[in-house]
Amino acid sequence: MPKDRWYADGLKFTCTQCGNCCSGDPGYVWATKAEIAAIAKFLGRGDGWLDERHLRRVGFRYSLTEKPDGDCVFLERRPDGSTGCRIYPVRPVQCRTWPFWPELLHSRDAWERAKRKCPGMDQGRHYDFVQIETIRRMR
Repeated sequence: MPKDRWYADGLKFTCTQCGNCCSGDPGYVWATKAEIAAIAKFLGRGDGWLDERHLRRVGFRYSLTEKPDGDCVFLERRPDGSTGCRIYPVRPVQCRTWPFWPELLHSRDAWERAKRKCPGMDQGRHYDFVQIETIRRMR
């Protein structure tokens, strides 16, 4: 285990389902063709694809769309204030690997900045170095 990594002793994270990682400034939620097909199947679409309400092409890649308020098109805000992902079981790797993204693991400072918006970071379940690296490399 490399001791030169600031997170060599591991990190804590437990999702609070606040929805903050699924909303905010415009951006991209990248999805592969296989992920798009899995989402389409989960939504009961017989054609195995998503339409422009859910998916946009960006160069040679695909990204899930956003609502005008910055929410991911699949983020559900419930009347009681809770949130949820309508495609949680088949969400893209980018979503499944939050917050263990390379850009957030680059430095303690980057992690701390992201933590201001994510109440689950540094809370709950402990992930050891090997688990973090396995997740980080999924992206």
